Amino acid sequence: FLFVPAVEVKIEVVIPEKERSKEEMSPNGKASPLIYKVNGTARHYHLEEHPIASNPYHNPKDVVEASVCHVKDLENGQMREVDLGCGKALLIKESGEFHAVGHKCPHYGAPLVKGVLSKGRVRCPWHGACFNIGTGDIEDFPGLDSLPRFQVKIEKEKVYIRASKQALQTQRRTKMMAKCISLSNHNLSSTNVLIIGAGAAGLVCAETLRQEGFSDRIVMCTMDRHLPYDRPKLSKSMDSHPEQIALRPKEFFCTYDIEVLTEMQVAAVDIKNKIAVFKDGFKMEYNKLLIATGNTPKALSCKGKEVENVFNIRTPEDANRVVKLATSKNVVIVGASFLGMEVAAYLAERAHSVSLVELEEVPFKKFFGERVGRAVMKMFESNRVKFYMQTEVSELREQEGKLKEVVLKSGKVLRADVCVVGVGAVPATGFLKQSGINIDSKGFIVVNKMMQTSIPGVFAAGDAVAFPLALRNNKKVNVPHWQMAHMHGRIAALNMLAHGMEISTVPYLWTAMFGKSIRYAGHGEGFDDVVIQGDLDELKFVAFYTK
Repeated sequence: FLFVPAVEVKIEVVIPEKERSKEEMSPNGKASPLIYKVNGTARHYHLEEHPIASNPYHNPKDVVEASVCHVKDLENGQMREVDLGCGKALLIKESGEFHAVGHKCPHYGAPLVKGVLSKGRVRCPWHGACFNIGTGDIEDFPGLDSLPRFQVKIEKEKVYIRASKQALQTQRRTKMMAKCISLSNHNLSSTNVLIIGAGAAGLVCAETLRQEGFSDRIVMCTMDRHLPYDRPKLSKSMDSHPEQIALRPKEFFCTYDIEVLTEMQVAAVDIKNKIAVFKDGFKMEYNKLLIATGNTPKALSCKGKEVENVFNIRTPEDANRVVKLATSKNVVIVGASFLGMEVAAYLAERAHSVSLVELEEVPFKKFFGERVGRAVMKMFESNRVKFYMQTEVSELREQEGKLKEVVLKSGKVLRADVCVVGVGAVPATGFLKQSGINIDSKGFIVVNKMMQTSIPGVFAAGDAVAFPLALRNNKKVNVPHWQMAHMHGRIAALNMLAHGMEISTVPYLWTAMFGKSIRYAGHGEGFDDVVIQGDLDELKFVAFYTK
């Protein structure tokens, strides 16, 4: 990292390693759709017991111990991937001490040896997740699981690692969690914590509460028909099925008593009486509330917008349907947003033609600036994507009810069998207008550094909030990144439990298109200069956004 006072944002574009193909794999994904609704049966659970003993490996057959190097083989600040025979570990030396943890990031399996080691943490080279080298705990996101930690001992100048074979093979560890000690059958319309929304923010909030020993009732509700899933894959890996991209299997929710009400929409919140009113009339009392409803995609307002085969990609079914309709056909994408560009990249090899319509003169202009935007555009053009810039859609024409042509305001008529709309989104907060919760002029829920709204006991997280960003002098910003939603959920949960924890994370996002990965750290809104190091034409560069 280069520290320059004017610098606010670092972007890195790299040609991915051979391991990059693994990045598109599902992180786990054995789940199937589930409607886990309350059945009225009283259940009594206790905190899951993990006895802390001098030997944490209960089954000797599951344990392997191996000499991995000489003590002088590693300098301070160095990491090395070592093989124990039945699996690998990451050996780290910092401040004269050796540590050993899992060698793969539990998010998408990136090799952590290629990451960055600093101040007792290792950061994933692909998507920026951070792990404590002493405990293996995840401390920055994305991802849900921590790293397994292995015992290290020094004998006769040799370094030995003792590890569980199972941990070496799985390379992930779910932190110890509480279970619910009393799911009352007396009042099913009452919960201690209600979470509206089942994206990354909602799920991390629920998991953090359980990790911190919270053993009362937690209910998540979502308009979706699926359990929480890896939403970024909807545009990056469009033929993924729901069970492949589930963040947790259904058994996980049952084990830790996190109740998920699917296809349930909250229509209003009564702050005074602490009641959420659902669209179907059902009412639920709560003690603490998290609002993590995300955003709603903007629709086209042109003539013919109701024509069949026009999509906002919101669900796995949408993404799957687009791939099916687009194969060997003509695709028009409206909006050179992250979603629009990722969809264009994914469909370029599959479709007969891909056309992209955008109001700006280059893609990503407001976000990456003109020079970077133009370099990305050139890469797309060399992959058969045709751009129609500085224009918009005036009409969608149909034949027998299905899309046939997209007419542009410039007069150009594009053949189209399927159209994907990615022209931005608005926060899904309309149901809060009469609630008394402070919402800004753009519809974002205003929160403080502890993710608390203007109402005590009501928290908000994810894409629908404006929060104070430490690195921009606590300016209230909206950062709709996957990583940030995870952190919001964690901070909200800790403050529901009165930990007094303030958010201080650096925003981070990534996108992958045509085998190239763009990574962006910071918040460059309002930049007036871009300092570029490297080769833009080769897409091997770092860009600093300054003001």
